[in-house]
Amino acid sequence: MNAFTKTLMNYFLIGIFAVIPIVIILKIIIFIKELVSDLFSSVYGYADSYLYTMLFFILSFTILVSIGRTIVEKGKPWIITLFDKIIERIPFLNTIYRVLKKVIGMFSSHDQTIAKEIVYVEYPKDNMWMMAYVTNRYENKYVLFIPTSPNPTSGFTVIVDKSKVKQSKMDIEEVTSLIVSVGVDFNKLSEVTKLP
Repeated sequence: MNAFTKTLMNYFLIGIFAVIPIVIILKIIIFIKELVSDLFSSVYGYADSYLYTMLFFILSFTILVSIGRTIVEKGKPWIITLFDKIIERIPFLNTIYRVLKKVIGMFSSHDQTIAKEIVYVEYPKDNMWMMAYVTNRYENKYVLFIPTSPNPTSGFTVIVDKSKVKQSKMDIEEVTSLIVSVGVDFNKLSEVTKLP
């Protein structure tokens, strides 16, 4: 391969890597737009009036804001508590619902019952440090979720002794950014020097 072709391919790859984040964001925006558009179409198709459709969306927005405010100020509203009690009686669905609530609660700011700690753990072997979310604790044991790059939703769940983890000052957003960027976006380099 001659020098011109190598240069051309190098520029091509740099261009691809520069455009990938834009394409991903555009895909997410298109997905959300299609979701809202489909919902709008189904509501409009049922009511056959823009006025009723807009009233439906305004009412839905108001209800969701009210639920969010109630959760922040007073805890769970009665409607969600009632729904929880109904779902608890349905086998299989109750397990999925409970787990989903815990996972979402871990990443939401209002739920303080679930630890939001970030730690370093030696995984998969000694002297290889990985970032992990502390998802649960029992006495001196930590339950950790170790995410994989570049997709932070995939990974491993491990149980380790408290002595095997090192605390981090990073928050969930910083760790997620680190994982998605495959280590490029890492602003806590001083922590790495303290690892054994």
